[in-house]
Amino acid sequence: MTQIYGTLGPRCEDEGILKQMFQAGMTGIRINLSHTDLQSSAELIRRGRRAGESCGMVPQLLMDMQGPELRLGKVEQEILLTPGCTYALDLLPLPELILPWLLPGQQMLLDDGKLLLEVQAGGRFAVLRGGPVKSRKSIALPGCQLHPPTLTEKDLQNIALAAQYGITGLMQPFVRDAQDLRNVRQALGRAGAGHIELFAKIENMDGVEHLNELIPECDEIVIARGDLGNAMPLWELPAVPKQISDCCRAAGRRFMVVTQMLASMEHSAVPTRAEVSDIFQAVLSGAASVMVTGETAAGDYPVEVIRYLKNTAAQAEKLLHT
Repeated sequence: MTQIYGTLGPRCEDEGILKQMFQAGMTGIRINLSHTDLQSSAELIRRGRRAGESCGMVPQLLMDMQGPELRLGKVEQEILLTPGCTYALDLLPLPELILPWLLPGQQMLLDDGKLLLEVQAGGRFAVLRGGPVKSRKSIALPGCQLHPPTLTEKDLQNIALAAQYGITGLMQPFVRDAQDLRNVRQALGRAGAGHIELFAKIENMDGVEHLNELIPECDEIVIARGDLGNAMPLWELPAVPKQISDCCRAAGRRFMVVTQMLASMEHSAVPTRAEVSDIFQAVLSGAASVMVTGETAAGDYPVEVIRYLKNTAAQAEKLLHT
């Protein structure tokens, strides 16, 4: 049976809504630790566990680490960047690690590629694709080979509490090579949490290129199409998940498909035909699990999202078993 994961957030923090999500087919929940930590999420995690248990199941609890992902700092008030305009770089709370790479001509993608900026001389940038800038949104610098540490201090603090909070799986973002996964395994072992499963998120070309060495080091590969789409022109993206899923099947390794599976349902009660076709094809290709993120964390229809995700996956399973 395909595992169905939703993401915890403001739109599903009520225990009654979480119970409805489990009744609709959810089997596990993701806690996004890029924006919070386990200690701050303790009550929400307890609600999620109680909601699952009230439906007769012990839910899977995945903590999605911050890892080597690059993100904006805190934005006190939303900034609207207008296409065609230029601004000073210090308008944005950028991490120090990337500052030496911000040379004229370097492009910068924000918020999973929704915004596209280009660095100019004199400490300024031009807006090629604009929109609102909010705190903690992702940053990608195409063509740059940055090497932040595998785990941040915040990650290590969360790992130390993982067993205490009943975490069943750790999602490590932006995995680059086997050593990244060994570093995480070692940290889990030191924290007495060696039983927690390790999910390796493939989000950049380093991960794709080292896939064969990553597969033996993890319990499940995560095909995270959002940031993968920042690493290449979008028309090239569909071939990469196909390559990853083929490798996983050949090696007998489980894999998950995630990102924008039901993105339209953040504000619509009904998905697009393309979205349900995407879910169907993911399960038909052998995905052990599928997951939604903002659709349940911040969307208007978290229960309906899970219902469509589960029912579509079930149709694919039916075809697989005929």
